[in-house]
Amino acid sequence: MLKKGSKLYSILTGTCPKCQNESMYLDKNPLHFTKILKMHENCSHCGLKYQIEPSFFYGAMYVSYGLNVAIGIAAFIISFIIFGSSLKVAFISISVALILSFPFVLRFSRNIYINMFVSYDPKTKLK
Repeated sequence: MLKKGSKLYSILTGTCPKCQNESMYLDKNPLHFTKILKMHENCSHCGLKYQIEPSFFYGAMYVSYGLNVAIGIAAFIISFIIFGSSLKVAFISISVALILSFPFVLRFSRNIYINMFVSYDPKTKLK
């Protein structure tokens, strides 16, 4: 369903946004917490430098904020409106949803942020 060459493919798989041949992360599993944000310096296929400028991924914090707000709203709607729980239970469900989604939001926010600035290029040569 996801085709190589789309931004969604790069965001969901965490691959290089330019060539989409290699994972940007040293460890592909976001549940290994000690290595969750450890990235390769450059893509070994196309040579793209992932940290385009110093502190580049600070901008991903804004993307992370948006994703967390969306998750919190979704958890509230499901808990309070659909299931009719109390506000206390809705608050607990929001907290649980945010804690469980934490490692994925960290990665997705970085993936989204770098894909805002770098596009797929099928003519990318191996370095």
